[in-house]
Amino acid sequence: MMSGLILAGGRNRGMNGVHKAFLVLDHVTFIERQISEMRKCCSDITIVTNDPMPFLKAVDRAVRVITDYFPGGGALSGMHAGLTLAKQTNVWVADCGMPFISAKAAKLLLDSKKEGLDAVIPWIEERAHPLHGVYDRSCAAVIGSMVEQGKASFPALLEQLSWVKLPESVFEEKGIDSRFVKAIKTKEDYEALLAWHESLKMNYMNGM
Repeated sequence: MMSGLILAGGRNRGMNGVHKAFLVLDHVTFIERQISEMRKCCSDITIVTNDPMPFLKAVDRAVRVITDYFPGGGALSGMHAGLTLAKQTNVWVADCGMPFISAKAAKLLLDSKKEGLDAVIPWIEERAHPLHGVYDRSCAAVIGSMVEQGKASFPALLEQLSWVKLPESVFEEKGIDSRFVKAIKTKEDYEALLAWHESLKMNYMNGM
């Protein structure tokens, strides 16, 4: 089992102030979809956000909702807070704007995390996707130091960690669609997602 960590900070400027976690796909919010998926392989789930109240109202009490220890430190600040309170050694980290996070993908990442590794990260379309990775809880110390020094970026973090990439072919072999790393960042992204999903439903109804 792992701990689950959902990063839900930021001002969501690209969504005109609407929080990505509460975007809806097929009548279900992103955050509901993510919690449901994480519960397949996580013993505990934490949401880190700079605005807890909407989440406290939306999720059940079994999900922990916390804020950053270092306000304004971005996604890494949220990771630091969540990793610090994680109950398990291994922590599945995901961004709240990802509607298709995958427990099967997370389990593959965990299976590849050998002794001495700090993280295993998907390598899709020739680049790392650190916001759907499995990290060791001990990474909190490294991240906390970076945030304090104002070096809070994922490229800088990956230079500090001992990590491996899990290539796209490994997920394909297991029948896992690489769309699990897709993140909605703007209103246009969301509109494209809705259009794609609607086309899938239409094709299904037409027997295609």
